[in-house]
Amino acid sequence: MALWEFRSPRRPQTHGRRLRWPANIGIVAFNTLLVRLVFPATLAGVALLAESRGWGLLPGLPLPYWLKIVVAVLVFDLAIYLQHVLFHAVPLLWRLHRMHHADLEFDVTTGARFHPFEILLSMGFKLGLAVALGAPAAAVVIFEIVLNATSMFNHGNVWLPLRCDRILRWFVVTPDMHRVHHSVLPHETNSNFGFNLPWWDRLMGTYRAQPQAGHEAMTIGVEQFRDPCELRFGRLLLQPFRGDARTYPLGSRD
Repeated sequence: MALWEFRSPRRPQTHGRRLRWPANIGIVAFNTLLVRLVFPATLAGVALLAESRGWGLLPGLPLPYWLKIVVAVLVFDLAIYLQHVLFHAVPLLWRLHRMHHADLEFDVTTGARFHPFEILLSMGFKLGLAVALGAPAAAVVIFEIVLNATSMFNHGNVWLPLRCDRILRWFVVTPDMHRVHHSVLPHETNSNFGFNLPWWDRLMGTYRAQPQAGHEAMTIGVEQFRDPCELRFGRLLLQPFRGDARTYPLGSRD
């Protein structure tokens, strides 16, 4: 994705990679170590345990194994969509999630830039869902691979032919679709919550096709944190404890 961005960018960047990437990649490394320390058992390991013990909903359903995998992946994707909406709706959770939105540009590293507390909450949620659902281990492995891959893709600052984008966004969240979600305008920020599948936004009424200013002219980020010094690693970690958490309450999208 980084090579694709370099060869065919969708938008010119005012705040370049040298300013943003060290902290963004540093956050990824920090989060990886933190998750391994707090949750020594991986999501796949917990799913294997639940599967072997017959815990959860799916083991009791008379479905073929392949269909249980499909159902589990779809349920996980819907759950992540709803979790994303919740992180916008609850001010305390928005304090954590807005670090992801406060990036002043939109590129592949934005797709992995999440506050450590949000990462821990999200992992705890997925572990609980894996047990409650009794998801096959294969399903959670597939979901995690797809989630990470699509997050890198739909945060990419890459150019796609408009016709290709129109077709693709019926099956997967495209960069142009998700970029709207990173707009500085609240009614655009509170739309297009999906990461993998675009259907939930269409079904739930949170879909917005294009930003009102256009992709080249739209402003990315959060109004409260526009100083480039906010892109530093330490400032990112402290961001949830500063500023007003009510900037983007989930409400009217008009």
